[in-house]
Amino acid sequence: MSSSDDSTSTNAPEARLLIAEDDPEIGNGLEALFSRKGYEVRRTTDGEEAFQELTTLPPYDIVLLDVKLPGKDGFEVLREARRAGVDSPVIMLTVKDEHKHKLRGFDLGADDYVTKPFDTKELAARVRAVLSRSASDLTDTGAAYSFGAVTVRFPEKTVTKEGEEIELTNLEFDILEYFIRHRGRTVSRKQLLRDVWGISGDITTRTIDRHVASLRKKIEPTSDDPTYLKTVYSVGYKFVGENESESTASREDG
Repeated sequence: MSSSDDSTSTNAPEARLLIAEDDPEIGNGLEALFSRKGYEVRRTTDGEEAFQELTTLPPYDIVLLDVKLPGKDGFEVLREARRAGVDSPVIMLTVKDEHKHKLRGFDLGADDYVTKPFDTKELAARVRAVLSRSASDLTDTGAAYSFGAVTVRFPEKTVTKEGEEIELTNLEFDILEYFIRHRGRTVSRKQLLRDVWGISGDITTRTIDRHVASLRKKIEPTSDDPTYLKTVYSVGYKFVGENESESTASREDG
């Protein structure tokens, strides 16, 4: 690790950063660097602990994940975390500069890839860039969002359909808002459990399907053939608004 970065504190965003690195020199250096820059830093030194941290609430804003961790390697940690619904941005750290390793990381859901030895200024810049992209990923919905005959007003937490207010429970509204803010993206059931229910871990997801079915009856033109709230086979759901593509949304049973 090239230490060309200065040691002064910066006005970095107050982001939660997880560093999964078993090399003491590199790990300690990164921890000190990003702590000085104002990040809330947590460090782990093995794959199993890294996975537990990644899947524990609240979610990390960004993760530096070494490929060669003891226990579970970085690829395995990333694969399992993405399957569990973790969408925290991940930058992979590796000593290998082979194309196939980078492709594997990106295929598993990595956001960037840095090869050791790295310049700390470059790494810090990449972290800021990934954080910036992540923060701007969700399209701003403004105070209201409309699709079809439905209008959702977020400050008032009200939903109207063809001008008539429809009754949603607080949880149904939270689910709908989450889908709208993540529109065009596949949202796993585990993501919903974690981000809407505030539950992390292996818990039955049938209750999610029941709430989604109830929500569909209230907002869809035809609940058994949904236009907006699609089922993505074996994964979860995808909200398709007026201008989002439906190409990756496939139905299970409506």
